[in-house]
Amino acid sequence: MTSDTAIQYLPGVGPKRAALLESELGIKTVGDLVHFYPFRYIDRSSIVRIADVHPDLAQVQVRGTVLRTRLYAKNGAELQPENIKYNSVNRLSAIVGDGSGEMEMVFFKGIKWMHERLSPGSAFIFFGKPAVFGNRLNMVHPEVDAPDGNTTGVLTGIYNSSEKLKNAGITGRVMLKLIAAALEGILPSLQESLPEYILKEKGLVPLSFALRQIHFPIDQDALAKASYRLKFEELFLLQLSLLKQKYVRSRADNGLPMPKVGEAFNACYNALPYQLTGAQKRVIKEIRDDMKSGHQMNRLLQGDVGSGKTMVAVLSALIAIGNGYQACIMAPTEVLAQQHFANVSKYLKPTGVQVRLLTGSTGVAARREIHAGLRDGSIGILIGTHALIEDTVQFRALGLAIVDEQHRFGVDQRARLWSKGYNEMPPHVLVMTATPIPRTLAMTLYGDLDVSVIDEMPPGRKPIQTLCVGENKRHAMHNFIRDEIAKGRQAFIVYPLIFESEKMDYKNLELGYEEIIKAFPLPNYKVAIVHGQQSNQDKEFNMSAFAAGRANILVSTTVIEVGVDVPNASVMVIESAERFGLSQLHQLRGRVGRGAERSYCILMRGTKVSKESQKRLDLLCATEDGFELAEEDMKMRGPGDLEGTQQSGLPINLNIASLAKDGLILADARAYAQHILDQDPGLSAPKNVPLANELRRDKYGIRDYSQIS
Repeated sequence: MTSDTAIQYLPGVGPKRAALLESELGIKTVGDLVHFYPFRYIDRSSIVRIADVHPDLAQVQVRGTVLRTRLYAKNGAELQPENIKYNSVNRLSAIVGDGSGEMEMVFFKGIKWMHERLSPGSAFIFFGKPAVFGNRLNMVHPEVDAPDGNTTGVLTGIYNSSEKLKNAGITGRVMLKLIAAALEGILPSLQESLPEYILKEKGLVPLSFALRQIHFPIDQDALAKASYRLKFEELFLLQLSLLKQKYVRSRADNGLPMPKVGEAFNACYNALPYQLTGAQKRVIKEIRDDMKSGHQMNRLLQGDVGSGKTMVAVLSALIAIGNGYQACIMAPTEVLAQQHFANVSKYLKPTGVQVRLLTGSTGVAARREIHAGLRDGSIGILIGTHALIEDTVQFRALGLAIVDEQHRFGVDQRARLWSKGYNEMPPHVLVMTATPIPRTLAMTLYGDLDVSVIDEMPPGRKPIQTLCVGENKRHAMHNFIRDEIAKGRQAFIVYPLIFESEKMDYKNLELGYEEIIKAFPLPNYKVAIVHGQQSNQDKEFNMSAFAAGRANILVSTTVIEVGVDVPNASVMVIESAERFGLSQLHQLRGRVGRGAERSYCILMRGTKVSKESQKRLDLLCATEDGFELAEEDMKMRGPGDLEGTQQSGLPINLNIASLAKDGLILADARAYAQHILDQDPGLSAPKNVPLANELRRDKYGIRDYSQIS
């Protein structure tokens, strides 16, 4: 048996279980099963007295004697055991005692077998989650072992599962048996995946020891060594793959050289009504150096909400134009594309460069005109949504592709944009995001890109005052909005819409809208509403009415989260704020504070708020630093839930390492990977052959990720 053996051929699996393991857990081979690690461990080394058991304990182990058993029908009536028909039994109740107290064990499945096994007077060890029902302590479906069984002194792994697996009999115990069989089958012939010198230099245990101990640890020390080895290897190989791509690309002569700045750049720069921040100047210099290097630029530009990324994008586009090329800016939504178009058009007035907008709602005649202008080169900058990647859109000489909020686009969509480069040469690529990405996540999502950060806000921006209030302050909140509107300001009111199709959420939105209209009636107030189920025309009409000042209040779902710029809006109210993540709350808050006036963000919390949710709200009130919030958000929620990563996924599925918790291991793994590549860029030295072989495996096959980020 090898790691590549199909899982159905493992003893105890077979075709039916194999199909379930693949559909539910993605396990196709014996190797997949061995690398399917426990997410936590239970210490079964201690027996708890029944008198000391309480429902707040996670899981406990008690040793007790069966005092009596009872069988119950669906209607709750007790059934007599004489001539019992088990198909009419709904529940088995077994009362066990250990001298300190009594406890009920409840079973809804396997009743016949368990009833015959739990005969009064017999002793067992019961393990499970304690609860209270009808003033009596109980456990539902505990694990039941003979008292002389090998259950104590062992750390037992707990694996992710599903109802389908449990219903098919693949319980935690069955999973452990299958993994034990898999280890016995493949460990004798298992090849070490890391070279010997790395194991020595980094003090790592062998792979066979790590795999056995991660599933069946003999103690905490063995588990810690196994866990460290597997985490380091996973992060090290990922970083090695990313850095190798970056190394190869940085030495390839496949970039359009752009040695000049050009007249348009100077005309725009000299006409700016304000000074660029030091951070903006630094980032433009980094981009300029990339574009004149002769290598393709692949740069990520991170900047908090309102830090001035659009200005950097415009000046970068003008460098391309100054060298005879065209540029495009791709935005995820029509609203954001239109806003970019309005801002960019304003900046380009002194330059004479023609900029056009292409979205799904652009008319046929306008499209024809745009297509012609792109082909003959008279259009310098094209701004749009995914309409930019249609086959009919052909540039004369595309030299720079700028993607805003890149995580909202699929990989294939972005790849089609790069194929539009000049003379089959890829355009320079600038990826922009206003979602602050924690350092560890950036190293993984964008480990092969060069990263620029605008970490300075434009002068004159006043801090946004953030308050968290309960339902009892709603009347006061309405009064506050009236006062702000009386000063000529506007307000956003955002409702959480977790799923665009949830009727319940829409009901809340509609009820909220009706309440706002009652509190802010015509003719003194005008309220607009925007949500995902409206047509693009309705959305655009209402958004434009608010942006132009014809509406005082915009009631909305999170469609306004990214990029909407209304400098006159000074109040952001976020309803049921506890339902949002930190990064999303921070993005929403950034919609205000864009003008010269003092701005406010009011977090309306529900009546039942968990400790973790309250911690998020308190953090938001305490700081405006998006990067600090993003780090905290990842620690609290894990990287997969962060805005931006759930849609696109990580470029690799991490089996054991956590970007939230293993930042130090990641930084060490990246530095070590860089050290190895500095000495052997092609991994061609005999000692590095195992590394080259590992990188050829599908798991690390993310070669194209760098080209299309």
